[in-house]
Amino acid sequence: MAIPAIAPYPMPTASDLPKKQVDWVADPARCALLLHDVQAYFLAPYDHGSALYTELLANLVALRRRAAELGVPVVYSAQPGGMTPRQRGLLHDFWGPGMSAAASDTAIVEELRPAEGDLVVTKWRYSAFVRSPLREFLAETGRDQLIVGGVYAHVGCLMTCVDAYSSDIRPFLAADAVADFGAEDHHLALDYAARCCAAVHTTAQLLDQLAVPSAGETP
Repeated sequence: MAIPAIAPYPMPTASDLPKKQVDWVADPARCALLLHDVQAYFLAPYDHGSALYTELLANLVALRRRAAELGVPVVYSAQPGGMTPRQRGLLHDFWGPGMSAAASDTAIVEELRPAEGDLVVTKWRYSAFVRSPLREFLAETGRDQLIVGGVYAHVGCLMTCVDAYSSDIRPFLAADAVADFGAEDHHLALDYAARCCAAVHTTAQLLDQLAVPSAGETP
């Protein structure tokens, strides 16, 4: 079954963020950035001319650019198209056969295409950690923080945050660099993450934390 069109809704602002439980600060020496499922198939339901979509992409681009400036590892999750029923498993019961193997479905959108050296992990289930090398990659690169942006907030993004938390990796959910099926689902994700497993910040707040050292300043 195809994902239906998603009506635009206001992206949350700093004043909309839920009460925080932790005072974690993103550290460029400790974090990695995960761009979650930013494939054409998953972004197609949005109105690409809407403020929601343009803000989502702009914030993801800003985080991606800052990560490159600071040498922060960037990881992409990407679901394979044309999965067999066995590969798809219970996903089929909720979401149908999923995307085709065509590049028009599987490709990461042009604005966020991976750069040389970025890691792309195959996404098999909601969490980007399931059956992927993500956990091992973070351990090998000495990273114990993970900034998460992309879609969909209350599904894969949230489950990835839960798995990171369960592995003692501090997740940071970028409140306005994720999107969902609607405002209610979006705020549900932010609320659960803030109460149970993650630091929830806006893109601007994360960029402030990941400041680029000024000339002459020791990083």
